[in-house]
Amino acid sequence: MLFETYTPDKIIASDIEAIFHYEGFKPDHSIERVVPTGHIFLLFELDGYVRKTYDNQTLKPIAEYSKVWLSGAHRDHISISAHDDSQMLVVQFKPYGSHPFTHVSTETLNERVIPVQEILGEGLLHLRDEMVETQNTEGKFSLIEQWLLDRFEQSRQAPNELREFIAELQAQPIIKLHDLVTNYSSTQKNLIAQFRKYVGLTPKAYQRILRFNDLLLKINQQQTFSWAEVAYECGYSDQSHFIREFQNFSGMNPDEFAKLGLNLLEPNFFPLDRA
Repeated sequence: MLFETYTPDKIIASDIEAIFHYEGFKPDHSIERVVPTGHIFLLFELDGYVRKTYDNQTLKPIAEYSKVWLSGAHRDHISISAHDDSQMLVVQFKPYGSHPFTHVSTETLNERVIPVQEILGEGLLHLRDEMVETQNTEGKFSLIEQWLLDRFEQSRQAPNELREFIAELQAQPIIKLHDLVTNYSSTQKNLIAQFRKYVGLTPKAYQRILRFNDLLLKINQQQTFSWAEVAYECGYSDQSHFIREFQNFSGMNPDEFAKLGLNLLEPNFFPLDRA
């Protein structure tokens, strides 16, 4: 598989987590589970495949997406289709970074996968067609960078105090949230309102996501580990709390997860029907 990343212009770089393009992906499964990371994604399908989302319990298809779509902030896992020899270009916004480009409150995107024209109009569909016609990856990156620059409104950026708060939370995902809120420059009510507008989640929900992703990183590529020790290191209050959170974010219990060897794979994508 060919995988390439792009560093955008410094004007917009502080709101973009990553821009990447891949092609030639050949999965050994057709459905995969995605663990939430607290990011908003803008996704361009460049291969002609129609993507699907599935009911997490029955794995029956519930929606289809093609060409370009937005994936908002999710509190729990989602189940999506995987396709042989697929090609996509993806913009991953910082947790607070989508608002200057979408111009809508991030909370309105929560728990949703949305055809892009419903939020941003038809223009990105035409841009996607240009990407398909552009043979080299550098050209595809240039097209999306120019759209982002044209769309960007600096006045809609998240305030610095929110960015700093999120940076501290990312650096210390198991910190007691009350201690961090106490040092925030404004009121707790203001902090929650800012989180909902720019991140789409409450501070507590976002911290839960950070803590679980921290746990996945700690066990990734580890052949042996102790669930009890990892749960303690990641700040879970007791075993039942840990198991409940694990189930919410991954859709399975810890022992099942380890038995399937999913800790040895990409931390946020788990195959559900691997041959």
